[in-house]
Amino acid sequence: MSASARLTSTPLSILDLAHVRQGGTPGEAFHNSRVLAQRAESLNYKRFWLAEHHNIRGVACSATSVLIGHIANATSKIRVGAGGIMLPNHSPLAIAEQFGTLESLFPGRIDLGVGRAPGGDSAAARALRGPLITAGEDFPELLEELRRYLGKPQPSQRVHAQPGEDTNVPIYLLGSSDFSARLAGELGLPFAFASHFQPGPLLPALRIYRSSFRPSAVLERPYAIVGVPIIMADSDEQAQFLATTPVQMFLNLIRGVPGPLPPPTKTLEWTSAERDAVGAKLGAAIFGSPERVVARLNTFVEETEADELIVVTNTYNFEDRLHSYELLANLAGKVQETPQTVSAARR
Repeated sequence: MSASARLTSTPLSILDLAHVRQGGTPGEAFHNSRVLAQRAESLNYKRFWLAEHHNIRGVACSATSVLIGHIANATSKIRVGAGGIMLPNHSPLAIAEQFGTLESLFPGRIDLGVGRAPGGDSAAARALRGPLITAGEDFPELLEELRRYLGKPQPSQRVHAQPGEDTNVPIYLLGSSDFSARLAGELGLPFAFASHFQPGPLLPALRIYRSSFRPSAVLERPYAIVGVPIIMADSDEQAQFLATTPVQMFLNLIRGVPGPLPPPTKTLEWTSAERDAVGAKLGAAIFGSPERVVARLNTFVEETEADELIVVTNTYNFEDRLHSYELLANLAGKVQETPQTVSAARR
């Protein structure tokens, strides 16, 4: 299969953190997430995932299950889910009940991606988990318990997820290293890699996942979802200008002062070490016009052999974000609309 044909046949999805922009509010962020999901559905994106984070100024996606319900209620066919729930923060029973409820409300449309990171700093983890904080070493046991609650009841089982039991909500393992890659392979589960902020270990993790994969009742062959930051605009110059928003976002994180999404800027003041650190975070990022993006994205899909791409687009103005996803859908042949038609619809 040629690279361009592979891109056309690769499903596209969206990862959202409900970012609050400078001067904005969580309510505005939630409204924009809802509008984006509705437009993504009309553009034939496959799924819309929301990621759990805590104690990070500017990220409003902490009550992830609640937001999933908000998005699912505003759409009709796109899959909606967690990308992901940080399982050590929660009781597996509580997550099974929450997602069992969502599956009962929106049957056949709910995904449950789970990870082992805290989704925040150690203080947030302590507030969420109490004094028994782990480094994620109990994640396999928590995952097994969660799967048990969502599966068929067993004769000796005393605790049941009601609702949740026998809903078999699809579970995806998330990771930014080889730990979850190997575990997903051994369990025969789909795997999503967070290369939208940790691209360095991407290819080794995918190799481990595929080499360790064992067919299961869930999957016969590996299924890898790969995160990629993309900002598309009508020109390379405009896309690069808009991209200074996520660049500043990561720069603020590296400096230990996270905050709302900043507006784009024509000048950046940073050290060479900071520039390298941001570059490492955005090593998989593709920013540019459709002509520039298609060439780089074809190469990315060919190198990773991704079964699906989950795209992260963080711009200060929501209209720029919406336009980027519209251009990408057209570029990948997901819709029959021309860019002019899409722009007219956007207005």
